[in-house]
Amino acid sequence: MLETLSPAERLAFVLHDMFAVRFDEIAPIVDRSPEATRQLASRARRRVQGERTTPDADLDRQREVVGAFLAAARDGDFEALLAVLDPDVVVRAEFAGGMTREVRGAEAVAGEAQMFSQLGLVIHPALINGAVGAVSTLHGRPFSVGGMTVRDGKIVAMDFLADPERLAQLDLTILGE
Repeated sequence: MLETLSPAERLAFVLHDMFAVRFDEIAPIVDRSPEATRQLASRARRRVQGERTTPDADLDRQREVVGAFLAAARDGDFEALLAVLDPDVVVRAEFAGGMTREVRGAEAVAGEAQMFSQLGLVIHPALINGAVGAVSTLHGRPFSVGGMTVRDGKIVAMDFLADPERLAQLDLTILGE
């Protein structure tokens, strides 16, 4: 489980919880304020202690939240994006050649969503691993597939695949809009 944490989360959690190092001593190591370091450790602790990682079971509710996110992203509405994102949301993306990227936090994710709205992608709601997500296309061809985890009416995680070779191997189910 520790491997799923970001390096800063892992350091804050292990140093504080395992070795009783104070947050004000950890902060310079992770290049954060003591308060932000406390949040890193808290988020890591919840994940390590088994915070529920499955999405809400109600597919209609998931679709409503994802639809609100997609509409806000399309419109470039930063405040509406923040309204549907959990403050600790994490986005993981895998690109061609195995390159990966991770973005954490509602403001950073909302900013990324605004940027991607400028690419001219057509976004389709889809079932991804049994949960509501999205397939984006560019010029009629799949550009990315995104699975989204919705809990308590907020998006807490998004996992995107944007590797053209791997996308070509998927059987995608696009939901009616």
